[in-house]
Amino acid sequence: MIITVASGKGGTGKTLVSTSLALSLKTPVQFLDCDVEEPNAHIFLKTEIKEREKVYLPKPIVEDSKCIGCGKCSEICQYNAIAVVKGKVLIFYELCHSCGACSLVCPEKAIFEEDSEKGILEGGYSGNIEFWKGTLTVGEAAPTPLIKALKKKIDNKKTVIIDSSPGTSCPMVEAVNNSDFTILVTEPTPFGLNDLILAVEVVKKLKLPVGVIINRFDIGDDKVELYCKENKIPILMRIPFDREIAVLYSKGIPITQEKKEYIKKFQDAFDVINMLQQKYNNKAIKS
Repeated sequence: MIITVASGKGGTGKTLVSTSLALSLKTPVQFLDCDVEEPNAHIFLKTEIKEREKVYLPKPIVEDSKCIGCGKCSEICQYNAIAVVKGKVLIFYELCHSCGACSLVCPEKAIFEEDSEKGILEGGYSGNIEFWKGTLTVGEAAPTPLIKALKKKIDNKKTVIIDSSPGTSCPMVEAVNNSDFTILVTEPTPFGLNDLILAVEVVKKLKLPVGVIINRFDIGDDKVELYCKENKIPILMRIPFDREIAVLYSKGIPITQEKKEYIKKFQDAFDVINMLQQKYNNKAIKS
């Protein structure tokens, strides 16, 4: 099973949940840290990195001596990454998705591609947990290709836990896509509820089963609980506002290491996830 842990809002405890779940399971686990702009799960899993792979993407280059300024490259670009000004081609690499269309339509073959480093993948082990993370190259604007490269490492023979980036933009969508189950971590605040609603809509569009974990559930109000009840979204766990948990997290210590009762809580949540995922599959088969 592939379980993605996501959150509409940053700072809700997504990495706390994903690493704690991974450390609580008795079965072989593969952990992918897809928060490639600021990966930090290795701090809690105490991973020993053994492998490193650089990820490259093609970058279009214009050969000015061949270019006639026809503008076909600009017309074909769906991401507005190319502009032709007074016959000169300008490429905005921050917008480029490396699709290759510009080089294909150029009648003079004035556009060629060269590899540009997008980021690095690093892998290792933490006990029985196989670990992979991606780190986006500084200055790169689009993390999605690196997440795609990272997800190619998925081993379907293991329980795969993906730690997504926060938000509901392209990186989160790519991390969640093709998962078997999505855990959305939230908090009982107006911002938490607003961003949870956005994240739920994304997951519904992708037609994936979803459950919610409420962190710091004993602060704020009960509107998150009411929203989940009204929309029939199961609440997998409630984690209290606990200073000891915050102190452990600040030191990079997993809560399952010092507060052993959470091992059983995360195991129980995993059992519920299994049940919900099976129900979802049965429903999908019947329909």
